[in-house]
This record gives sequence, C-alpha cells and structure tokens, in this order.
Amino acid sequence: VAALIIVLSVMNGFQKEVRDRMLSVVSHIEIFAPGGAALPDVARTMAEARQHPQVAGVAPFVAAQALLARGEDMKGALVRGIDPAHEGEVTELAAASSETLAQLLPGEFRVVLGVELARSLGVGMGDVVTLIAPAGQVTPAGVVPRLKQMTVAGTFDSGHYEYDSALVMLHHEDAQRIFRLEGPTGIRLKLHDLHQARSVAQALAGTLSGELWIRDW
Repeated sequence: VAALIIVLSVMNGFQKEVRDRMLSVVSHIEIFAPGGAALPDVARTMAEARQHPQVAGVAPFVAAQALLARGEDMKGALVRGIDPAHEGEVTELAAASSETLAQLLPGEFRVVLGVELARSLGVGMGDVVTLIAPAGQVTPAGVVPRLKQMTVAGTFDSGHYEYDSALVMLHHEDAQRIFRLEGPTGIRLKLHDLHQARSVAQALAGTLSGELWIRDW
C-alpha cells in the first residue's frame, strides 16, 4: 500500500508540474482566423468571448514562424506578437515577466527571447538579432525574405525547454508590420477552471460570430 501511494503521488506530482509549466506559456483556449490571416473584427470577438462566465482573461496575439539570426548562427523560432498590457491576463509567465514585457513598445522592434534560445545564439539584453520572415518581397531577382533587426529587451525562463528554446515575443503591432498583417491573428483565453476548456470551446463555437477556429490546450 505504501509503495502504491508513493508511486501515485510521484506520478500525480509530475503530471501537475509538467502541466503547470506548459500552461504558464500556452493559453487555455485560442481563437484564430483560418490560414493565419488577421481576425476580421478583434474587438467583437474579444467582447463575445468575455461574455462566457468561465472566461477570466482575454488577450490578442499574432502567431508566426521565422528564423532568428545572430552572425552565422541561425535558429528557427516561434514568433508570438503580444499586447503587453493584456498578456498577463492569460498566462502566468507574462504576469511574472511583466516588467520585461513592458519594454515591448510598438515601433521599437524589441524582442524577448526564451533563455535557452538566447543562450544558443549567445545574446543578452541590448544585443541585436535579425528576424527573417518567410513572407518575402518580390524583386527582379526573385522573392527575397524580409529581414528586420530587433533589439533583445530581455529573456524569460518558463522551465519548459520546448518553449525556452524556440519562443520569441514582441509587440503585436511590430509583428503585424513584419508579417504584413492587418491585425492580430487570434485571441487567447484564460479560464477560471482549466479542466472546462473543451466544453467552453464547444460553447464558444456556437456563439462567436464569423468563421473562426477554436483550439483548447
């Protein structure tokens, strides 16, 4: 009986630790436009999502993939454009890193990197990295990727290697300019009870206006 209790306790603790670290970065529910396009009416979608009693926080985001380069080193990155004023409502990581994320001002083109990604590129606060967007510019010589120099405003440590080694955060307005979007590509939701994510997502599918995709954690 003692062995059974110990094993179950270890398994439950491990599951909770992994889940909590993952959900410190990943939101409970994401609502986004098909094909990575900008949401047709962000304000309306956010207002409709807030009407559900389980929704505790709402924040817009831009999701994209890019390359991050520093000298000859180049890494693939998951780019997340965020609104620093609201990101803390949906993820614990943003709430804990509010001072760092507050440096992400529109037009300044600053980035916050995962600590493992920053270590692999050998960069720190104040260093300059190059963000290479796949949506390139058409020139007489062909399609040329878009390059933008970004200043590292800081790093974050979620304790989850998958995110610390690949995630790049910047202001959503800067992300919209770089990836040529007319607005955020989606919104992120935090629920009062994370275990209700699937049922809340199903309920929102029937109440939200427009053609949207909904994904829970």
